[in-house]
Amino acid sequence: MLLDHAETVALILSLKVSLVGVACSLPVAVACAWLLAHTRFIGKPLFEGVLLLPLILPPVVTGYILLIMFGHHGPIGRVLDALGLPIAFRWTGAALAAAVMAFPLLVVALRNAFESVDRKLENAAATLGAGPWRIFFGITLPLSLRGLVAGLALAFARAFGEFGATITFVSSIPGETRTLPIALYEFISTPGGEGGALRLTLVAVAVALVSSLLAALMLLRSGTRDAGSGP
Repeated sequence: MLLDHAETVALILSLKVSLVGVACSLPVAVACAWLLAHTRFIGKPLFEGVLLLPLILPPVVTGYILLIMFGHHGPIGRVLDALGLPIAFRWTGAALAAAVMAFPLLVVALRNAFESVDRKLENAAATLGAGPWRIFFGITLPLSLRGLVAGLALAFARAFGEFGATITFVSSIPGETRTLPIALYEFISTPGGEGGALRLTLVAVAVALVSSLLAALMLLRSGTRDAGSGP
């Protein structure tokens, strides 16, 4: 049941794409979630709807939009190509697709976490002279840690399992964009590929279980620390 070289490369690439995608989407997700949780402005429902579009649209549609915008002939893609930073049909493009697909899950989890924080604590800190950044990093974010961990776990799982947007945007290039889900699909579509499909399925299940376990341990540790700091 050991993976061969191509399967190992696909696994490592999927892990890299997922981690980079989630890391890149996290700051933007935090900002958008805080904005939704703490402010009111004209067009807020529309703004929220746009943020959640990747959850609603078919992944292939999202991938095609990315191809139009970031492809070699797209408005953003041409600029990136001129700067020597092309992402179409590169692993960085796969990371972008993973980030876009995981982004809404982060926003939803973080918004719920931010809204659950007692606003009286934030207002009291502001009354005592604390600035917005100090309130956020000293009160809001620590009290939202469990939501953040849950969001990161969901986002990583979504990014790791991303298929439709990735293959539409960056295709399947061995060693470059052929992630584990794409490799699994190709095994299933190839006569005699049942063995490889089974191996990659078991690996995907193992990665999901490990990530879920790590998230559960972090949540447990966070809950224990919160209980220990209580009255």
